[in-house]
Order: sequence, then structure tokens, then C-alpha cells
Amino acid sequence: MKPISLAIALVVSLPLSANAQQSMDAAEFDAYATGKTLYYADEGGRYGAEEYLPNHRVRWSFLDGQCKDGQWYQDGQMICFTYEDDPEPQCWSFYKRGGGVVALFENDPEQTTLFEVQQSDKPMMCLGPDIGV
Repeated sequence: MKPISLAIALVVSLPLSANAQQSMDAAEFDAYATGKTLYYADEGGRYGAEEYLPNHRVRWSFLDGQCKDGQWYQDGQMICFTYEDDPEPQCWSFYKRGGGVVALFENDPEQTTLFEVQQSDKPMMCLGPDIGV
């Protein structure tokens, strides 16, 4: 079994305790994520990474070298993100689970569940803008 598949299998198999069933609020999410780059996977493997910067700023990548900047805010029990290329909020519920976080996409809960599989205190590698003819 691939390490990423094993990590996802282990996280998915962990039961949510009564305390863990409450999604993280803005203060908990900020304390957990700010200053880190979190790498996410779905059940199909690596999905992307997000760098969490001060003042609720973020930088997202699908791990293709292309990054987009955005910001996050709390809306009810969800953490919502807007990005420079898409002002439509993308709202997630984050839960602490298995030493990391699980993120449920609330715009379409049946669509995407992401699992934190790695974290780093280093920024992501982002390529510069495409220049040329």
C-alpha cells in the first residue's frame, strides 16, 4: 500500500470523538494553520497544498507549480476561502482528527473530503507568471 493511501486509510478509520465532531472555529483554525503549509489528499491521492499566511491570507496550489492567492474567513461553522481568480466562496468544515485535519467541502458535501497528509513550515514552490508570445 502506498504511504499516502495508508495515511488516508488510518485517518478515515479513526472514529470522531464527541469533542472532535465540532468543526474548528476561526480561532482554532488560525492557531492550527497559520505559519504552516498543509498538504492534502483525497481518496485518490495527493490533491493540493495551502500555505496559511498571517491575517487570514492563503496561497493554494494543486501541486503543479501554479499558485493562487486568497483569503479565508469564518461563516457560521464553516471556514470559507476566496481566491484572486474566483470571488465565489468555497466553504469547508475542518475537524481535528488523527493528528491532522480533515476538511469537508460544504458547497457540495458529497463532492470532496480532504485529509491532511503532511505539513511544513516552509513556503510552497510557486512558478512565476507565464511570459511570452
